[in-house]
Amino acid sequence: QVHLVESGGTLVQAGDSLRLSCTVSGGTFSTLTMGWFRQAPGKDREFVACISWIGDRPLYEHSMKGRFIISRDNANNTLYLQMNSLQSEDTAVYYCAAASGAKVLVSPRADEYDYWGQGTQVTVSS
Repeated sequence: QVHLVESGGTLVQAGDSLRLSCTVSGGTFSTLTMGWFRQAPGKDREFVACISWIGDRPLYEHSMKGRFIISRDNANNTLYLQMNSLQSEDTAVYYCAAASGAKVLVSPRADEYDYWGQGTQVTVSS
């Protein structure tokens, strides 16, 4: 069973940067397509970014492209999300998700991911 644990969420000021991490265990990380999603209070879960198992083909939600950077370290089974120029609208619980790389190369669809972490809270104060 693949287990995902997010970390790095905290309270920051508008304009700040923050890096989230997601550590994966119980599976072969280098074969997993990985994604970040977020859910703000009262809103549906939305796609943030994803990256293929080999580390290329990053895909971003349009409004986050250029501010957020997804990356992975296959040697350390860790996924990252670098978030820059944070705004109050970025306040949400951020989740990492995993899918078999043999099934999904990259995808913004939450229903294509099989494994999810518990989430980490990011709060941006204006």
